[in-house]
Amino acid sequence: MRLVFLGPPGAGKGTQAKAVAARYAVPHVSSGDIFRAEIGRETPLGRQIKSYVDSGRLVPDDLTTEAVTSRLGERDCAEGWVLDGFPRTEGQARALDDALAAAKTKLDAVVYLMLDGEVIVERMSGRRLCPKCGRTYHMVHMPPRSDEQCDECGLALVQRDDDVPETVRNRLATYERQTAPLVDYYEGRGLLVRVGGEGTPDEVRGRLFEQLKMVEEA
Repeated sequence: MRLVFLGPPGAGKGTQAKAVAARYAVPHVSSGDIFRAEIGRETPLGRQIKSYVDSGRLVPDDLTTEAVTSRLGERDCAEGWVLDGFPRTEGQARALDDALAAAKTKLDAVVYLMLDGEVIVERMSGRRLCPKCGRTYHMVHMPPRSDEQCDECGLALVQRDDDVPETVRNRLATYERQTAPLVDYYEGRGLLVRVGGEGTPDEVRGRLFEQLKMVEEA
């Protein structure tokens, strides 16, 4: 199974992509993980990527595509993969199509996790982190025993800058501009699988697996 995951930040793509990868015994391939691996190995590509990351610039499409397609060409991806965080633009999607065609393979489906923007804001802005042990909490769904303090360390919990409501809304606006058009792109190719992202992770996973079962049987 070769799958791409789409959806707004906070919709649960990473969680569900890992579950699907485990179910089909294929690698979960994240663009962020690829960047970190290339930088860590100090490859020529990694050094180029690092120069952009260190200066706060976006990694260009051509370098991102090169890094991702190189990873998909490794031996452990021969029987399939679940791709999370790429493509983010239609240009990247077309480059991925070209790379897969050159490798004489293709996508089986594109999973689109759908979730209302205000639900995402509530979900992400409620997250808190212990600055010492890294344990995560949610002030509504998984609160600490003592208000705003880590159960393990007793330290005051912090909110990441990325989880501040205004920042979340800005990220959602960027997603709508850059990535949401991919929904139309993949729907036009008959690859899109829509899955509601509301409810618990287990509930979402159940709906997702039912949809993928239909893809397998098609």
